[in-house]
Amino acid sequence: MTRKVENSSYWGFIKDPLYGYIRLTEAEKRVIDTEPVQRLRRIRQLSGAEYVYPAANHTRFEHALGTMYLAGVLAETLPVGLSNEDVKELKIAALLHDVGHGPFSHVFDQFLIRHHDKTHEDMTSWIIRSSKIKDALEEEGFNSADLARLSVGKLHNKEKPFFDQIISSTVDVDKMDFIPRDSYHTGAGYGQADVFRLIYTMGVYEGNLAVGVTALPTLETFLLARLESFRAIYFHRASRAVQIMLVKALELAKDEIGAIEFKSPDDYLRLDDYTVWSMLKRCDNSKSILQDIEARRLLKCAFEKTFFTRDETVTSLFTNEAVRHQIETEIARRAKIDPNRVIIDVPSLPSVPYSHSIGAEPMEVPIYDESRTREKTPKRLAEVSRVIDVLRVIMNIIRVYTDEPNRDRVTQSSREVLGNLPAETKISY
Repeated sequence: MTRKVENSSYWGFIKDPLYGYIRLTEAEKRVIDTEPVQRLRRIRQLSGAEYVYPAANHTRFEHALGTMYLAGVLAETLPVGLSNEDVKELKIAALLHDVGHGPFSHVFDQFLIRHHDKTHEDMTSWIIRSSKIKDALEEEGFNSADLARLSVGKLHNKEKPFFDQIISSTVDVDKMDFIPRDSYHTGAGYGQADVFRLIYTMGVYEGNLAVGVTALPTLETFLLARLESFRAIYFHRASRAVQIMLVKALELAKDEIGAIEFKSPDDYLRLDDYTVWSMLKRCDNSKSILQDIEARRLLKCAFEKTFFTRDETVTSLFTNEAVRHQIETEIARRAKIDPNRVIIDVPSLPSVPYSHSIGAEPMEVPIYDESRTREKTPKRLAEVSRVIDVLRVIMNIIRVYTDEPNRDRVTQSSREVLGNLPAETKISY
């Protein structure tokens, strides 16, 4: 990476509920105070979860600060002798990793994917390269092009591939922050893993970020917390119902409110939870859905099946839009209702693609043992942890949603159509 970062003077600190005081340098404060980063205050971290967990009103902004903090702790702790410049760059990249999120967080990814063939990560890189962030970075001596890539884990530094993995991997600083943070704000209680124990036992093996075998119990706890948080928070029935309704409202209103039309970063950055919610409430096509959400008249889950597999066959089947619509139509036909009132939902459904940030995909976690002479020996997961080996599966949750009056009929027809899916694999933790 090309850089001439020199400004390391401290500006002050911010109080965080998880880490206490987070100290900021003048350079970090300058980037934080840019409009694109400040916009993250107006984007909820868990859009829809507040209808299940009333205190889940935290934002992408505080998550960005926490991720930056953990990146600094990990970078300073790794036994590879990173320079001060490396540490600063990793912290800034972590700070900016979510700056491309649209309104309602992952909900808006559906529009980016469908109408622009982009994800929020693509938008992150674009904003860093083309907005006021670029000016702030370069005036502080950072290389904005490199940071645009590193912020989404795509720097591809052949000498230091672990840079990308600090930002984006199975055990990265992003997940180390949002799993405990989301657990804290929801009160769900699943994110109690000791992330600092993980950080202090991490090392680099053959250029890759790896976890020391002495932290194996902590790693198991962390990965279990990740799985349980997915089921209890990110894919909660009611939370997901709100997200599905928001997707429908956005789709119905898109031509009138112009929410998917943006030609510059400034156009995109004008969109946040507040502005788009107001647009949807004023739009004739979507305002009834917003009224239902505000009164908590949510879609109801009429059918659900959970199973685990080591391949993506079933999930891939249902993420095929044509196949999914065909099954929805058949369920509606048997229930004798409008097909638009039946919605199939799976974790990797593009309309609310949590798979971009957490998912339930198989996990690859490099493990190493270290001798007294500091020589590292790689370990296979199956050798050191039956728990982690069992968790290296794909969790499929398939649900069918409809409105309350049609719930019973859709339940029956869904059982008829989807009853032959593979039975749930029992997993003992």
